[in-house]
Amino acid sequence: MARPRQAPQLLLAILVALVAFTYQAKKTFISVHEVAASVPYVVATLEYVTNEFNQESDDKYNFRIVRVLKVKKLITDHMEYHMNFEMRRTTCQRLEANNCSFQEGELYKQIECFYSVFAVPWFEKYKTLRKNCTNG
Repeated sequence: MARPRQAPQLLLAILVALVAFTYQAKKTFISVHEVAASVPYVVATLEYVTNEFNQESDDKYNFRIVRVLKVKKLITDHMEYHMNFEMRRTTCQRLEANNCSFQEGELYKQIECFYSVFAVPWFEKYKTLRKNCTNG
């Protein structure tokens, strides 16, 4: 039998082994469901995605989301949002951001995007897991 001093160490070792084993196994989502684009955490995540897209883009103009097609929220030990949406090029250039109308005519450009985002919105922590944007 383990000595009284060794018992906490043994329990800690078992706990560490269980945690390590759990993280090696494939994650199972506890909850997967579609959510409205107007939900506050979704709004914050869409703002993050828009800012990231504009920062990484080589385009002279900013883009803005025109329409959210679908948002799924997946929950395990964190949240993931899988989002499909349409964006259009605005008249605002890189450093401008407020009250931008959409480009028309020759500079008109619309794209459709899918983003998968790791999110802890209450701590403003986001990480893009996957993204794909195509001309619409």
